[in-house]
Amino acid sequence: MTTGFRSPLAQDLERFLVYKRALGHPYRRAEFTLRSFDRYVLKHARRDRPLQLAELVRGWLAERAGRKAVSVATELGPVRQFFLYRRRTDPGGFVPGRDWAPQSTRSVFVPHVLSAAEIRALLNAARTLPGPPLRSHAIVTLLLILYCTGLRFGEAVRLRLQDVDLVRRVFIVHESKGKTRFVPFRADLARSLQCYRRERDRVAGVTADAALLVRPDGRPFTTLAASNAVRHLLRRIGIKPPKGRTGPRPYDLRHTFAVHRLTNWYRAGIDIHSRLPWLSAYLGHNDLLGTEVYLKATPELLGTASRRFEIRLRGAGALR
Repeated sequence: MTTGFRSPLAQDLERFLVYKRALGHPYRRAEFTLRSFDRYVLKHARRDRPLQLAELVRGWLAERAGRKAVSVATELGPVRQFFLYRRRTDPGGFVPGRDWAPQSTRSVFVPHVLSAAEIRALLNAARTLPGPPLRSHAIVTLLLILYCTGLRFGEAVRLRLQDVDLVRRVFIVHESKGKTRFVPFRADLARSLQCYRRERDRVAGVTADAALLVRPDGRPFTTLAASNAVRHLLRRIGIKPPKGRTGPRPYDLRHTFAVHRLTNWYRAGIDIHSRLPWLSAYLGHNDLLGTEVYLKATPELLGTASRRFEIRLRGAGALR
C-alpha cells in the first residue's frame, strides 16, 4: 500500500487516506493537500529530535504568504482530520485547533444580482464573440441555462446529451451534492437548445455520453474554461473590473435566477412562503436553510414587497 507519502508520518497518512475512501469519500483534492503537508514534513522535520507537530503545521500553513483566510482554512481541514484520526490510537496526540486558520467572518464576495438589462448585455456580448460560430453559440447557451434554471455552474457544464430531454423539457442533473434531480425548463429555452444542437451536432457529432457544451474543435468545455469565458464577458460589458477577483462572478447567475424568480412571484401576487419549498427543491437544496444564501434582497425586490405590504395595510384599514 503506497500513495507516495515519504515523511515520518507516511504510514499514518496512507492509513488515513484508505480509511476515508473506505467510507465513500473520493478525497482527491484532500489527497493533494496531504501530499503537500507530507513534503513539508519530509523537508523540515529534524532527525535529532521527536516530531514537533505543532511547529510543522504552523510552518506549513505559513509557507505561502498572501493567501486569503478561507484558503488557509480549507487546507487545514484535511490535515486536522488526519490528526483527529491519528488521535484514535494516541488519546493525548496533537490536533491543531480550528482557530489556527479561522475563516473571515465577512463573505469574500457579496453576490451580485444582475439586472435584466445586464443579462441582455451579457448575452449580446456572447453573441459577438470572435471565432467560429459554435464558440459564441455554446457560451450563449450556457448563459441561458444558468439564468433560466439556476443550475450550479458545474452542473450546467457537465450536462451530457442524454441528460437533456427536449421533448419533456427537463434536465437530468446527476449526483450533484449527493443526489440526482430533474430540472424542468420552459419552451423558449427548449427552442434555443434545439437551435444550438443543430450547430453543435454538425461540428462535434452525436453520442449519448457526449457533452452538451463543446468548443469549436468538439472537445467538451471544462468548468474552468467556461467560467473564464463568462468572467471575460462580465469584464467586457463593464460590470466587473478589468483585473482582480472583485465584482460579479459567473456563479452569481444562480443568485440572479433565485432573486428574479422571487420578484416575479411577488409581482404576480403569489404567496412567497408557500413557494419557497418549490424553489428550494428546484435549486437542489435539502431544506430552506440552503436556499437563504441566494435570497439577497435587491432594491427592486424590496420595493415590490413594500408596495404589496402597503396595499394589504390599506385593505385592512390600517392606513388612512
